[in-house]
Amino acid sequence: MADKTSDAKLFARDPQRRITAATAIGMNVLKPIMHFQISMLRMWADSIERFAGNYEKGLDETATTVEEQSDKERAA
Repeated sequence: MADKTSDAKLFARDPQRRITAATAIGMNVLKPIMHFQISMLRMWADSIERFAGNYEKGLDETATTVEEQSDKERAA
C-alpha cells in the first residue's frame, strides 16, 4: 500500500518536473534570440537618432543659407 502511494506522488511530480524542464529549455533558447533582437533594436534606434541629427543639421544649414541670400538681396 505504501508503494502505491509513493508511486502516485512520483507520477504527480513528474508532469511538474517535465513542465519545469521544458520551460527552462525554452528560456535558454529564447535568451540569445532576445539579446539579438535587443541589439538590433538598439542599432535601429541609434540610426534614427543619427538621421534626426543629420536632418536638423541640414535644416539649420539650409535656414542659414536662405538668410544669407535674403540679406544679400536686401543689400543689393
